[in-house]
Amino acid sequence: MVLVLIVVVGLYVLGGYMGASRQARLMLPAVVILAVIAIQLTLPAGNPLKAATGGSLANWLIAFSLGAIFVGYRFGLSALRKRHDEREMPAPQEGAFSDAELERYARHIILREVGGPGQRKLKDARVLVIGAGGLGAPALQYLAAAGVGTIGVVDDDTVSASNLQRQVIHRDADVDRPKVLSAVDALNAQNPFVTIRPYNRRLTEDIAPDLIAEYDLVLDGTDNFETRYLVNRACVAAGVPLISAAITQWEGQISLYHPAKDAPCYACVFPQAPAAELVPSCAEAGVIGALPGVIGSMMAVEAIKWITGAGETLAGRLMIYDAAYGDVRVISVKREADCLVCGNRG
Repeated sequence: MVLVLIVVVGLYVLGGYMGASRQARLMLPAVVILAVIAIQLTLPAGNPLKAATGGSLANWLIAFSLGAIFVGYRFGLSALRKRHDEREMPAPQEGAFSDAELERYARHIILREVGGPGQRKLKDARVLVIGAGGLGAPALQYLAAAGVGTIGVVDDDTVSASNLQRQVIHRDADVDRPKVLSAVDALNAQNPFVTIRPYNRRLTEDIAPDLIAEYDLVLDGTDNFETRYLVNRACVAAGVPLISAAITQWEGQISLYHPAKDAPCYACVFPQAPAAELVPSCAEAGVIGALPGVIGSMMAVEAIKWITGAGETLAGRLMIYDAAYGDVRVISVKREADCLVCGNRG
């Protein structure tokens, strides 16, 4: 029985590592469990296969009942969280542009590549920003200023005094407040015509697939590889484009990842996380304060281009910016057929 449970858990974990959706990850273990129950029902007592898979249907019924209670609890908790978020989130602004909005977005509307139709797309768009720190701060501000209709922001951290040197969305009075709440206040004050959805929690395997599937585009401004790979897997599974960026000291990089449109995913370009000593955090190595503003603003530009169809995005290209020497390099990146997340593994 223990061996069967190990196989079931192994299949679920392997599915997550390979970027499968939650539904697909649950199907294989379910098939295994149904097969075991069929064995217990049909084979006679003393059969070696029946003994190897638990020996008794009663044992499996007890295990199944405990599992059902656990799953029911998790689904109930998720439903309560969703209802709580929905109560706190205002309904998106819909309908035609008001006179105030037309005046606010006038410089976009007269821009040939955006115009009225492009501004309408921005108003209808739903963008999720993961991280309200150095990169997320300017990205959020420019997305809100641009009129992106629904903006979600995920972060479980609080504002510290050391953040204020570069995380320009927060103020001194916000120290010790949750970053998402500080960001919501700033964005609502900046543009009352957009809807901000705060998620004051850590992005985990449990919530990432369902949350990301609610949005048209994801911006990842997190500072750790574990979350970056998680976001990438969820975006690939949901078919949602991902704009991911990173910074350290004087250098930043950014690209748009979207294998559904033949661009690589994040794991195609960075299949493995580098050793920790090779990529120190900002707290360990420092970072020039204006650098996140440059790269975070680039993230917002890429988002606006993707939504409106203006210009050419960084899909299939990785931009590297060296602030110390004023150098910008763009290198081509391609989708890998053997990528464990988006490749052809059949």
